[in-house]
Amino acid sequence: MEKLTVLGTGYAMATRCYNTCFALHQGEELLLVDAGGGNGILRQFEDAKLPVERIHNLIVTHAHTDHLLGVVWVIRKIATMMVDGKFEGNLDIWCHDELVQAITTLVQMTLTKKLQNMMGQRIILHPVQDGERQQIMGHTVTFFDIGSTKIKQFGFRVQQPGQVLTCLGDEPYNPRCKSFVTGTDWLLCEAFCLYADRERFRPYEKNHSTVKDACQLAQELGIKHLVLWHTEDKTYDQRKELYTKEGREFYTGDLYVPYDLEVIQLDSHKEEA
Repeated sequence: MEKLTVLGTGYAMATRCYNTCFALHQGEELLLVDAGGGNGILRQFEDAKLPVERIHNLIVTHAHTDHLLGVVWVIRKIATMMVDGKFEGNLDIWCHDELVQAITTLVQMTLTKKLQNMMGQRIILHPVQDGERQQIMGHTVTFFDIGSTKIKQFGFRVQQPGQVLTCLGDEPYNPRCKSFVTGTDWLLCEAFCLYADRERFRPYEKNHSTVKDACQLAQELGIKHLVLWHTEDKTYDQRKELYTKEGREFYTGDLYVPYDLEVIQLDSHKEEA
């Protein structure tokens, strides 16, 4: 993948930024990962200048509202474009088996029959298993169960020449995922708040990490590039400065604390294959 467009960085109840989701670029093609909690995803596409007709793959990690409900709007948008002859090819949706039923039910409850008819014809749901590998946009993508205690959730690992990118979902690292994280160059990781603010935001009660926790993990695992998001939004205006300052105490690699709509270049950091 050449670059990553950050579509949202906030947690479920954020109002000052969009819920955490992003797009990976490979040439003209886009791989969308989650879609936030509503039709705000359409505004994010516009503001990021991402052409929807270039989205042919979508990974959905889990069924929480802030990751799943925006998927219905993406399906509605693309199905409408298909019906109108403005979308070429298919939309492939990759998710664990329980999400197949959830997405299907939401579509049946909320979209017109004309749009529903695209499901199974040109909008294809692909259930994936723990450890399953698929070829997506020319790269090997390995899906893995993160071991959530709240709801079934999958992360994924993208293997490409010169580097590996791993998304841990929106919960703390579970040692069961070690084999999937080992050798990762880019780690996409949640960090709900500063460790210094843990009493204020109570991340551990929500099964989330702090900046300190995520950065210590990345340091221990030898991660070269760490992206932190899925955060509280009360400190949004100062978040980059505050999180970076705390993170630097525990992590010596490249630390990214992006705002919504930032673009992170991935290909410029590739090692020689």
